[in-house]
Parts: sequence; C-alpha cells; structure tokens
Amino acid sequence: MSSRSAALRTGFFRRLVAVGRCHLAGLLGLRVVAAGAGVVGALLLLPVGLGLWLLPPAAGALRRCGDIARRRAERWSGVRVTAPDPVPRAAGARAVLADAGLWRDLSWAWLEPLVGGLLVAVPPSLVVYGLFGALVQPFVWRLLDDGNWYAFVPVHSTGLMLAALVLGLGFTAAGLLLAPPVLRLHARWGRRLLAAPRVTELQRRVGQLTDSRTEVLEGQAAELRRIERDLHDGAQARLVALGMRLDSATRLLEDDPPAARAVLLEVRELSGRALEDLRGLVRGIQPPVLIDRGLGDAVRSLALDSFLDVDVDVRIAVRLPAAVESAAYFAVNELVANAAKHSGAGRVSVLLVHEDTDDTDADGPRLHVTVTDDGRGGADPSRGTGLLGIRSRLATFDGTLVLHSPQGGPTTITLEIPCVSSLPKTSSC
Repeated sequence: MSSRSAALRTGFFRRLVAVGRCHLAGLLGLRVVAAGAGVVGALLLLPVGLGLWLLPPAAGALRRCGDIARRRAERWSGVRVTAPDPVPRAAGARAVLADAGLWRDLSWAWLEPLVGGLLVAVPPSLVVYGLFGALVQPFVWRLLDDGNWYAFVPVHSTGLMLAALVLGLGFTAAGLLLAPPVLRLHARWGRRLLAAPRVTELQRRVGQLTDSRTEVLEGQAAELRRIERDLHDGAQARLVALGMRLDSATRLLEDDPPAARAVLLEVRELSGRALEDLRGLVRGIQPPVLIDRGLGDAVRSLALDSFLDVDVDVRIAVRLPAAVESAAYFAVNELVANAAKHSGAGRVSVLLVHEDTDDTDADGPRLHVTVTDDGRGGADPSRGTGLLGIRSRLATFDGTLVLHSPQGGPTTITLEIPCVSSLPKTSSC
C-alpha cells in the first residue's frame, strides 16, 4: 500500500512539475517574440546601413532562444532537436543572411507565440481556473449577486456551489493530466521548425559516416593484426610443437615404448592447449551462442561466466540485425569487465529493451541497454580506453553512450543503438 501511495505521489509531483514547465515555456515565448522583433527590425534597417551592425547580435540572441528551446525539449520530453551550424561571432550580416538556420529560427519566433504558446497555456490555465472554482467559489459566492457564473454554472446556491467545486476539481485534474503530453507535443512541434535544415543534417551525416567508416576500417585492420598475432604466437606455435613431439614419439615408438607413451601424453596435453587457444580466438571474434541464440541468451551466458552477481532482464521479442547484436554484446562484455576490474562492484544489472515505435517523428526501432553496478563510482572515459572503445563501436550505428557515475556509486551506463538496418525488407527488427 505504501509503495502504491509513493507511486501516486511521484506521479502527482511529475505532473505538477510539467504544469510549471508549460508555464515556463509560455514565458520563453515572450522572449522569443522580442528576439524575433529585433531580427525583423534589423532586416528593415539594412537599406540604410544600420541593419548591417544590428543583424548579427539580433540573430545571435534569437539563436540563443532557439538553443534554450532545443535543450528544454530534450531534457523535459526526451525529444532531440538537432541544432543548425553556429554562425561565427565575427561573421558579418552577409554571412548571417546566408545562414539557412536564421530563417528557420525566425519562422519559429513568429509561430511559437501563436501555436506553441497557446498549446502550453492550456494546462496551467485549466489548473488555475480549476483551483479558483474549488478554493475560491465556496467562499465568495454568497458575496456576489446572481450574475456569478463559474464556467457554465450559475453559482447562487449551495448545490450549485458544490457543482462548481466539483467542476473546478475536474478542471484541475484535467490540467495535471494534460501537462506531460502537451509538453511532448510542444517539443515535437518545435522540432519541425527548430531542427537543422535537411541539407545540414545530410552534410553532418556524410561526415559522421566518413569518420565511422575510417574508424571501422582501422578497427578491422587492428582486429586482423590481432588475430594473426594470436594465431602465430598461440595456436600455431603449439601446433608446431605438437608436430615436433609427434616426430619424436614416432622415433621412440619401436626402441623405447614407455618413453614414446610419455611423449604422446605430452602431445595430448599440447593438443588440448591448442584447442583452447583456438576457442578463445573464435570467442573473441563472435561467440557461437550469439549467432545461434541471439543477444538475450548471449548476455545471459556472459552473466553465468562472470564471477560477479549479474542480473539480466531481456525485453526483446525478435532477432535484431547481426551487427547490432554484436555491438551490444561486446559493449556489455566490456562494461561488465570494467565493473569487475575498476569499480569494485559485487552486483551488476543489465537491462536490454527493444523499442519498436510507430511514431512517425521517431528515428525507428532502437535497442536500449542499461548496465548498472553497485561499485564505488567515479568512472571517467578520459582515464581509460574501454568506454572510448564502446563509443567508437556505437558511432558506426549513430548510437550513444550516457554515463552517470557519481563518487560513491552507483554507476549507470545507458547505450542506445538504432536498428539501422531494420527496414521491413531487410530485417525483422
């Protein structure tokens, strides 16, 4: 019962915060209007020369308003809005006018108060008007004449006052319930105008693909060198030694059978070691359980092999693309190993969630991986190569890594991997 009441309190507080955020978003609209008016004024003064001096700072002020809205959309609603390329501070009016992002920001500045401002004004208005009916009408209706109305209720008797009170509670509840979805809708509407132009996104995408392709090629070359080195120094050396021992056993077989038997026993031991080397090498390339059973069972197998207490929660109903499964598996492997070696953790939890959304604004199906340990915390990617390697691996898929590791723990690492090859014709993801 206590957990349920705590959940209700948490939900009420979350909705109350959402109402306050709607109000703050509405106040930001006033600042946006001022910034947009400044840009328009500078544009109108261009023919007389004064606009050449006023346009860059006015455009910069408008861009800062847009940046605030982009950050709030991601922080409040989880809607990521790509920012246009920044215009250098020393750029003149001609460079500002050539910036496609300026005109998108200006369109947003004029439409935000009319569309976005009215949208986010709905939940706070309902809450305020509802509180007036629930908290004020019961005490003032006797002091007012018969012209006292609350919404569509003429409040001039005790029964009608109670009806107004109930109606006010309903308005308040409606405002609280509507606040979170209204915030998300406002963020998605703002993304249509505030997101970087399509050309800019394509240029960034080309740059990211070029960088990730270079990293992948370098990683593949390094992996081939590692495999060659491991084969040469490990299995190959043992197989050469095994052949030499077999030659020795063949020479001793007729003259000294007991010695030949001892040599054959050594050969059996060497063959077992060579087999272990080959198994370790293959396991580093691609574990068989991942190929045969999928990501969920592969991570469970990884948990069984770890000396830590690893809890695995898998919420994946379909097989993901092989490249996505491989990237997620080796990322989890590295994170569990880091928890054992560096954080002094005793318990690790791994959550795998495949999110297949039909939202047209979303970027398609995504794999979310959350790894949490109870270690000492304080993880820092700059002090090692493990997390940097995982980020490089995820960059191939436009994936992200978010680290939260305060001193004293716990450490929580969240990976998000788009199923980039998850179109219906290519995958079941």
